[in-house]
Order: sequence, then C-alpha cells, then structure tokens
Amino acid sequence: MKFPSTLIEGKLLRRYKRFLSDIELPNGEVVAHCPNTGSMRRCQQDGARVWLSKSNNPKRKLGYTWELVEVDGEYLACINTGWPNKLVGEAIANNVIDELNGYSEQKAEVKYGENSRIDWLLTDAEGKKCYVEVKNVTLLESDGGGYFPDAVTERGRKHLFELLRMVQEGHRAVLFFCVSHEGINSVSPAAHIDKKYAEAFKSVIDQGVEVIAYKVAISQKEMFIDQSVPVLTSLPIKR
Repeated sequence: MKFPSTLIEGKLLRRYKRFLSDIELPNGEVVAHCPNTGSMRRCQQDGARVWLSKSNNPKRKLGYTWELVEVDGEYLACINTGWPNKLVGEAIANNVIDELNGYSEQKAEVKYGENSRIDWLLTDAEGKKCYVEVKNVTLLESDGGGYFPDAVTERGRKHLFELLRMVQEGHRAVLFFCVSHEGINSVSPAAHIDKKYAEAFKSVIDQGVEVIAYKVAISQKEMFIDQSVPVLTSLPIKR
C-alpha cells in the first residue's frame, strides 16, 4: 500500500479532543486530523517527528491527516487506524499470510453477530467460512513487549465473544494483530491495562478462536504486511 501523496514531516505539539493535533511544519503550524480513537499510549510524545498526508479535497475541514509518528526517537509507527484493515486485506489477496491462504472469496465489512461487522469474511470453494477480525497494535511498553489493547475496550471484548460464537457454529475465526510499529516483535494481551480483555482473550483462544500477528514494514512512501511475529498468551500481568 503506497501513500496517496508524498508525506510531509513535522513536529507534534499536542493531540487533543481525540481527533485533532497541532503540528509544527517548516512553514508554520497546522491543525491535522488524528485518525485514531484510542489512547495512543506512547505514540503521542511531545516534540516527536510525525508525517502528514495532505488532501486536495476543498470540502475537507482539515487538509492534513496525521499518518506516522517516530516513537522514542527510533521507531516508526502508523497511527492511522484506517490502514490496517486495508493492509491485511491486500496481504490476504496476495497470499502473503500463510495461515489465510486457500480461500476463493474475500469480502470486507460483512454483518455478523450482534450489530457488528467482521473485517474480512473468507470463503473457500466448499463454502467453509473464516471470520477475520483485525486489531491494530502500536503499544510498545518499557519492557520491550508489544501489547493490545492500549486502553480499556468493551467493544474489543465483545468482538472476542462474537468470534467465539462463530467457532461454536462450526466456522473458523481468527483474531489478527496487525503490528504497525517497527519496535514490536511480539504481542501479548495487555492485562495491565484491561484485565477483563486479557481474561476473555485467553478464554476464547482456549475454546478455538485462532490468533496470529504480522508486522508491518513502514516507510514514508509505503507500508505492507511483512513478517509473522509471536503472540504470547501466558505472560504475567505487567506492573
């Protein structure tokens, strides 16, 4: 996936009201759209280098969108949560993800469960279905591990049980961690942030929901699903 326009480097001044960020560019300060509803824990450090895309759509209220951030002065991370589903979908279509090869049909945003939509519904030639829920991982903690979620998420826990329901109905269900942070080389449930999510995660995995994680290669020009990373399910609660 190539960015639709050349990214512009700036410096993060602050993020506020979830969707707004003040960015210092070489020619002055701008307000950019922040396409991330999460806490962005450790991904919104004051003074961090950031990269923005610029829209030519005159109807947009904010012309700039915050895309990437440099974390700890070392690692690139993608904070635009609109990209992971597309990256995973592109990788599935191109047979990059070994665990998800062999399906003849691929549909996005299909209704299922209780007023939910699955990110990707895969169907093989025999009509067997695989439900794939994509989660973006950008939290690198001081212990060197990558974690999900970065804030308490009732919605995320609901998704776990909806995946489990698909397994109970005889389908395949996969939780896909899209690791959009160069410094993360493993993923664990963040029990230190959301204990209920971590408990639900272990419960559904024990009952047949599959979990895989792939890391994204990130540059200022493009991103793509690159390599598998381990998911650690038995770590103690981080303190």
